[in-house]
Amino acid sequence: MSTDWDDVSFVISSRYRVAVLKRLADGPSTPSQIASDEDVGIAHVSRALQRLRERELVDLLVSDDRKKGRVYGLTDQGNTVWEKIEAENMV
Repeated sequence: MSTDWDDVSFVISSRYRVAVLKRLADGPSTPSQIASDEDVGIAHVSRALQRLRERELVDLLVSDDRKKGRVYGLTDQGNTVWEKIEAENMV
């Protein structure tokens, strides 16, 4: 799968999106755990997750109906984008 440079640019233009992708590269997680691990506010994490889902870089791994304990993970494209960001030392 080729890297979409628009997606790379989209991610690195926000430290919060970078923090979310970085954490999810280690495995699925909840927004509150991401916020705690990356030392960023939960509102920033939630907004970043929403934007990353819209770009299909992150996916909700539980039912959309679930309001608490929502677990997110990287999509294949999200993983590819994160690997490119790391390989190119872009963050």
